[in-house]
Amino acid sequence: MAKVHRIIEQIGRQGALQLDIDRRVIDIASGYMSSEELGIGFLYSGWAQAALPHRRLKSSAAWQVKSDHVTLLVEPGRRPGQDAEPEYVGVPYGSKARLIMLYLQTEALKTNSREIEIGKSLRSWLNRMGIPVGGKAVADVRDQAERIARCRLSFHIKTADSTGFLNQNIIDSGMITEYDDATGKPTSFLDEVKLSENFFQQLKRHPVPIEEAAIRHLNGHSQALDIYFWLAYRLHVLKKPTPVTWAALKLQFGPGVARMDHFRTGFLDNLELALAVYPAAKVDVDRTGATLFPSPPPVKPKTLL
Repeated sequence: MAKVHRIIEQIGRQGALQLDIDRRVIDIASGYMSSEELGIGFLYSGWAQAALPHRRLKSSAAWQVKSDHVTLLVEPGRRPGQDAEPEYVGVPYGSKARLIMLYLQTEALKTNSREIEIGKSLRSWLNRMGIPVGGKAVADVRDQAERIARCRLSFHIKTADSTGFLNQNIIDSGMITEYDDATGKPTSFLDEVKLSENFFQQLKRHPVPIEEAAIRHLNGHSQALDIYFWLAYRLHVLKKPTPVTWAALKLQFGPGVARMDHFRTGFLDNLELALAVYPAAKVDVDRTGATLFPSPPPVKPKTLL
């Protein structure tokens, strides 16, 4: 069990708050430790190695991010414009996009179906994940859902002697029942969607199980979510301690950060948040980078039966 979790067990949350520990880490760790079981979620392993941007990009801009073995290219989709030209909707970004993606993938695997209800089911799930969908949040979730529905992905996967690529949409088709006549933009959630066959099959072949309790307590921290997904994917398959340099970490988690010192500070903060919901994870950090150690997965295999 990680140090902060032992401290909370021994002296409680209030006692831990008196120590020189980031309050966010204490709050997330104590919240996670006291969570009632929320269930298990799933995501495609490619997302655990290369993730979406954290911040909004120019609507027409594509996104590219690399890890040791995977490069992800996300191209923004377009909707019909009110004038002659179609308009870009932009690539999905931030924590809400990650939560919507997690919902789609989890529902697809649990029902073994490409067809997924959105609407009330998505709102209910987001509420369970600590995201009340009201006010501005409604528009934010609607916007991210449309970005996901219209974008196009390209995963480039490098092996020892070759590189393969996989081009796909996340969603083949969907239905939106309400539009603004003046702007042509949706005013309601997608009612239902159908995942692309290619994406669905890749998800079924390479799922990464994660704890919904962990996601609930990281819901506003997109980089911490990415780190948690990455650790959930990597740690339990390691056979020996594995170093990852700061340069490699920045390539994967900080492509939009210019300075290494700024990236390092932000990464360390978010790593602590991710470890607050993954007590079994063993990770050391020093001046050269991070060392990953073989660790139990966040979801025990027997719970998947």
